[in-house]
Amino acid sequence: MYSKAIELSPLIKIWISAARPRTLTTAFIPILAATMLAMHETKVQWELSLFALLSLICIQIGTNLVNDALDFKKGADTESRIGPKRVTQGGLLSVRQVLLGGMVALSLGLLFGIPLMLHGGVPIILLLIASVICAYCYTGGPYPIAYIGLGELFVMLFYGFAAIPAVFYLQTGFISQSSILAGIQTGFLSALVLAMNNLRDRPEDAKANKKTLAVRFGATFALCEVTFLALAPFVLNLLWIGSDFTRVLIFPWLAFPLAVIIVVGVWRATPGPIYNRYFLMSALLNLLFGLLLSAGF
Repeated sequence: MYSKAIELSPLIKIWISAARPRTLTTAFIPILAATMLAMHETKVQWELSLFALLSLICIQIGTNLVNDALDFKKGADTESRIGPKRVTQGGLLSVRQVLLGGMVALSLGLLFGIPLMLHGGVPIILLLIASVICAYCYTGGPYPIAYIGLGELFVMLFYGFAAIPAVFYLQTGFISQSSILAGIQTGFLSALVLAMNNLRDRPEDAKANKKTLAVRFGATFALCEVTFLALAPFVLNLLWIGSDFTRVLIFPWLAFPLAVIIVVGVWRATPGPIYNRYFLMSALLNLLFGLLLSAGF
């Protein structure tokens, strides 16, 4: 029995790699921030936030797996890829295996969402169903979201604009201006992670006819997009002036130096493997800003 467990461990590592754990902070942050914000309005039901977290993580993993399989199938992931090798691209798992894993993850996302749908009613039902459909359509279907330049919009919507107000609504029964503002801030930083990914992968995406915004409008546009998404949340932070959250005005600014490092770095850097560093910094900025925002609440 012990030897079998040892034999299985490399396979488990492959599936963990396919899930892209470094990107899962984009699922964790909106749940945490919304829950901390809701604590000012009501007694928080922690089980609702837990189910929301499990559901969103599963949906994101499902999105990542479907993306892994279909990007390889469409020719977007090749040996010339600058970013980390995908498991399908590397031959570690087949397209069929990864797609099946994606379907299982998306199904689990709906399963964990059942308590949320029962508690939140029609708005949450519609949001969860839309999330799962769009997760597959991100790279699947006749008009894949990522291939027509709507990837950043998808991420901003589901990992910020909708996620924080939705979890806040589950806890309180209403949507506040504060939850919308926080959702926009975290949505921009979630989209930053994708924008950095698309900037890095622009040459390969262009060859595969994957028309991301970086491919459609060029490298300079992509650099401006990264700059906007990295800095806009800090500008928006000024809108907390006059609110009950004095610390929110201060705490997130502790992450500002990292945003500056990313912006200055990508403008100065020659496109290439160094963009992997700024991709990881973008994920770290999303995490750090979200934690500080939550601490402020």
